Amino acid sequence: MRKSELLAADAVSCLNKSLCHLKDIWEQIGIPEDQRLQRTTVVKNHIKGLLEMMIKEEESLMQRLISSIHTCRTDMKKLCLELQLPLFEEEEGISILQQEKNIRTRMEALTKEKTLRMQQLKTLMDQDQELCDILCSDPYGISADTVPSLQQLEDLQQHIRNQNEEKMRRHTEFTDLKKQIIVHMQQLDHIAETSFEKDVVCEDENSFCLSRDNITALKLLLCQLEQRKAEMEATCESLRERVQQLWERLQVPQEEREPFSDHMVSSRRRNLEALQVEVQRLEELKLLHIRNDIDAVRSEIAVFWDKCFFNPEQRQAFAPYFSEDFTEELLSFHSAEIQRLKQHYEQHRELFEGVQRWEESWRLFLDLEKKATDPNRFMNRGGNLLKEEKQRTELHKNLPKLEKKLRAQIESWEAEQGQEFLVNGVKFLQYVEEQVELHQLEKENQKLERQLKKNKQMEEDMMYGTTVRTPTKRRFIGTPGTCKPRKMGSIFQMHQTKTNYTALHTNHTSFSVFHLPI
Repeated sequence: MRKSELLAADAVSCLNKSLCHLKDIWEQIGIPEDQRLQRTTVVKNHIKGLLEMMIKEEESLMQRLISSIHTCRTDMKKLCLELQLPLFEEEEGISILQQEKNIRTRMEALTKEKTLRMQQLKTLMDQDQELCDILCSDPYGISADTVPSLQQLEDLQQHIRNQNEEKMRRHTEFTDLKKQIIVHMQQLDHIAETSFEKDVVCEDENSFCLSRDNITALKLLLCQLEQRKAEMEATCESLRERVQQLWERLQVPQEEREPFSDHMVSSRRRNLEALQVEVQRLEELKLLHIRNDIDAVRSEIAVFWDKCFFNPEQRQAFAPYFSEDFTEELLSFHSAEIQRLKQHYEQHRELFEGVQRWEESWRLFLDLEKKATDPNRFMNRGGNLLKEEKQRTELHKNLPKLEKKLRAQIESWEAEQGQEFLVNGVKFLQYVEEQVELHQLEKENQKLERQLKKNKQMEEDMMYGTTVRTPTKRRFIGTPGTCKPRKMGSIFQMHQTKTNYTALHTNHTSFSVFHLPI
């Protein structure tokens, strides 16, 4: 028997004893039967009311328990769905109170689980959002209003771990790229201009957005700086080689090179600018030297043109000679031309020297002819007349021989080379003939001028009555007087042509050199 049943039996026994006691009391008091009946009815009603009240309270408790069980079942089912847990299985054959307790306990546990998950979710989402702000990425796809499952929380935690690893990787990459960029900027003397460059160089590392686009932009910036650095180094190296070449060419002393030694090693912007200035200075100096070199070579070319008897048209054919653009290419043209002229002159030196000797002899003959017409020659007491006569005799003897020898050499050369030997654009023999004819015309012109002057003087004498006595001319040995010129071999055997004097004189002025075809 249960204790509660024993306690109930004891309560019934107590009730019976109490009624008996009341009965004894009523007996002793002498309460009449009707009052006893009335009083017993009061006791019964009181006990009955008390018991009914207690029963009602217990039934109300049972109803509350049942209602609680129903409510807890509904809420627990909802929590199980939210928490993605299996439904709670109730025990069978237990009392309502135990059933309510079990369900309520389970309900509290589920509620606590929900609260913990939501708190954990909020913490993880805050961490994820912070990482998203740093990495400029999208938040993890989970709702903040829905209770996450354990798997979802685990996935979110793994996602955050991955984000942290990515953050560390990008941060390491960023710091490495930043150091390289700063080094390259310093080497290039480059100042941050764009907002992105300023963010990279000046901003705090922890506040820089480590997005993929920014990392890519950093790599692109570094690549651009490396390319600019490579280009600058290549340019500096090229400028150094040019400076070294110009130093060697211009023979710049070592003491002038020493202050520039730092720029010959480093490749920063200031070194580049210094190298550019030095190259420009050396180029200007080289241009001055090139001009001097070209002028020297041109003087040498002019000498060989004279030696090789080039006429003006043939000289004009070498166009670089008249160019004012003084460059190394122009100097190379002149160097090649002077080498060609020297080679040409050496190959035909004998002919050129023979023609030169003839021309010198011819000029000497013209000089002697001019001196023969000078009336002051008789005043000379130094024996010049005898010397002139001796020179004239030698010319009479040697000039025909030289002409004959040159003719034979020229004929042999023309047969060997298959082309004509030209002097100032004409054949040598034609040139000789033109020189003789020009000389004869000049003599006739001088004679005509003297005759005109004499006639004019006679007219003045007749007009003003002035008598001018002409001194008697004395003949000296070696003076031609008014007689005809002596014949000098083949030169003076040529007949005078009827060519216009002016044309021949113009032609004569252009005959300053002789030319052997190359």
